[in-house]
Amino acid sequence: MSVETEPLLSVRGLTKHFPVRQGFRGRAVVRAVDGLDFDVRPGETLGLVGESGCGKTTTGRMLVRLLEPTSGTITFAGRDITHAGRRDLRSLRQDLQIIFQDPYASLNPRHTVGRIVAMPLQVNNITPPGGVKHRVQELLELVGLNPEHYNRYPHEFSGGQRQRIGIARALALKPKLIVADEPVSALDVSIQAQVINLLRDLQRDLDLAFVFIAHDLAVIRHFSHRVAVMYLGTIVEIGDRDAIYTRPQHPYTRALLSAIPDVTTLGPAGRIRLTGDVPTPLDPPSGCRFRTRCWKATDHCATETPALTTRDGGTQLTACHHPENGPVGLPTGEPAQAGGGKSDDDTRTRSR
Repeated sequence: MSVETEPLLSVRGLTKHFPVRQGFRGRAVVRAVDGLDFDVRPGETLGLVGESGCGKTTTGRMLVRLLEPTSGTITFAGRDITHAGRRDLRSLRQDLQIIFQDPYASLNPRHTVGRIVAMPLQVNNITPPGGVKHRVQELLELVGLNPEHYNRYPHEFSGGQRQRIGIARALALKPKLIVADEPVSALDVSIQAQVINLLRDLQRDLDLAFVFIAHDLAVIRHFSHRVAVMYLGTIVEIGDRDAIYTRPQHPYTRALLSAIPDVTTLGPAGRIRLTGDVPTPLDPPSGCRFRTRCWKATDHCATETPALTTRDGGTQLTACHHPENGPVGLPTGEPAQAGGGKSDDDTRTRSR
């Protein structure tokens, strides 16, 4: 895949704030997503990874316009779709689809599999060659299901089979890009590999692009070409998969990678244990949002927000004032314990 290819999807300054009531103090906003910039090229997979609550799913839903962005722009195939209306969205759905996380909740239990998969065709008034039923049976076979199960209901299938039904539905309109929102997190480990391999085969055969959302770093590494690491609504590092996994530059990325179990030691090798909890998106820390849990944090981190930029002529973009500069292992200059040896009092008294 050439890096010179024009982006299929381009996101700039994407933000989503949810207004909430805060007791008698009035209103506040949850900064779920706070200024994302990234591109996805045709046939490419961008992995979006981070802890629960960092804004991954909110981002995915904005990309397919199930949520209205607060600000920023989403450009798809050269067309600004940030605030596209219902009529424009109908044509957009043919090129941009989503696979939901929960295969049990995303399928209507009152509809047959045939009707579920045929729904996108019917809503868009599309009659494929050979008829709708023939097309649906082709899709079921494409994702590894028996075409004769056209008249069965979702409760008659296992979790992995239900997720395949969701994939077939997403493929019905021959999309160019699919947002996969943690498509294997609700499945058994033995089934996860089958679904991931299916998605890889479909990507190769149909020239699909993916935004693949997950918290499992092993899955992301297996499936993605590039990886974007999110923390508290922002992207802290983005780059090629191999570079991210072998030479992470952001301390948070290094901490995530250190949690991957090492089969040679039957446990995490060089585990970096982050102290404290993720700050609330109602009142994120000033400056670098990761500084309250970072072993390299300084006063500079509290006063200036680091820009997402390249370091030392590399291709990775990192938002950190004190980036890492070594291969995966223990953090540079500090022991494997977040906080850098600072006392609890030091951590609590940092300015917000």
